[in-house]
Amino acid sequence: MTEHNPAVWTLNASHGELVVHTGVTGRAARMGHRLTIVMRQWQAMVRWAGDEPAAAELAVDVSSLDVVRGEGGVTPLSGAEKSLVRSNALRSLDADRYPEITFTAEDIEKSTDGYHLTGPLQIHGKTRKQVIDLGTTDLGDTWRMSAQAAVRQSDFGVKPYSLFMGSLKVADKVSVSFTAQHTKH
Repeated sequence: MTEHNPAVWTLNASHGELVVHTGVTGRAARMGHRLTIVMRQWQAMVRWAGDEPAAAELAVDVSSLDVVRGEGGVTPLSGAEKSLVRSNALRSLDADRYPEITFTAEDIEKSTDGYHLTGPLQIHGKTRKQVIDLGTTDLGDTWRMSAQAAVRQSDFGVKPYSLFMGSLKVADKVSVSFTAQHTKH
């Protein structure tokens, strides 16, 4: 896939986007917002062995969390509410104590449309095995990469935020999507 690329690629938010989508649950779920959260600061490194990736790592700055949209709910999500949601999310993630989320692909296997990555994902000081299917598309001068994975917050000791004695809460399972492009040369 590299076609004359250096042995290491470094990607960050200037190359693509890392987005978290949340759901709502509980008896009062219709009152809550399904959130779109962008992680503004992240870095991925891909080490190459010839034309195949040999290792991949991702580090995300938790404090770069930015609530960009809230869908649903009784009223639209205001700027002040976005700030409150961000503050609650950082508290739930205990960002002061655990400022980084990391993933390391220990096993990389070629698949039909990209690569199958398996390795430890660390969130909130807890580590669990994660499988990510990374799709790759040849765009001529660049490669486009994309992935989507589900993460259960409670698997990492994160208690989803809730209101009204639990009748409205952020769904435990969140969806994380990644897209990026990198030049071939």
